[in-house]
Amino acid sequence: MLRGIEEVVAEAGFNLLVSSNLSRYGKNHSPALGPNNTDGILGYADSLTDADLNHYYHAKFPVVLIYRSSPPNISIPSVTVENKAASKAIVDHLIEVHNRRRIVYLRGPEHQEDSYWREMGYRASLESHNIPYDPELIWPGEFQREVAQTTMIELILAGVEFDSVFAGDDDAAFGVLAALREMGKRVPEDISVVGFDDLRSSLYLTPSLTTVRAPTEEVGRVAARQMFNLIRGRQADP
Repeated sequence: MLRGIEEVVAEAGFNLLVSSNLSRYGKNHSPALGPNNTDGILGYADSLTDADLNHYYHAKFPVVLIYRSSPPNISIPSVTVENKAASKAIVDHLIEVHNRRRIVYLRGPEHQEDSYWREMGYRASLESHNIPYDPELIWPGEFQREVAQTTMIELILAGVEFDSVFAGDDDAAFGVLAALREMGKRVPEDISVVGFDDLRSSLYLTPSLTTVRAPTEEVGRVAARQMFNLIRGRQADP
């Protein structure tokens, strides 16, 4: 994503500043970047609070959101990927091609839209195949391999019966695979595993990871182009 953003920023003759600013740090954690030191902000996922976004919006400061929607009652341009249909398709694959029925879903960070819509795709697939939704199969993964690895070990030790895992994203899937190896489970003979994002490293796993290709680099390009529309006083593209 940064590669896509940087390509557009460099072509425009601007400099790219990157700040790690997680809104979950608390209400009093102010963003490091803003109108005092930048021409605009690309806000990734939960990096800015609704209060921050409302402040920027009413100050007419250029902001484009990536992988999240605008807060209610204001209109900030947003660039994301289609999560629900893609997630439904990959869970459909587990059910229809591999005959899996007990499918674990590892949620991403709380309140993150990607995680929500991927879970909605997971649920839609179960419903379309008349498989009851089982909350026992929903566990935290946080889109992080370490969290996913720990979660999978806890799930197995708890005696939960499952035959496949939708890891939420590829990074979590790497943790799932490590945990299954540690616990003596074979992939895909015992447990099938799928991810989301199509990280390049997924090709080099054995077996290679079945995943959804998300155009992350293009998302970065589109978001940066939208930003320059705003900076130049034009409207963002629909």
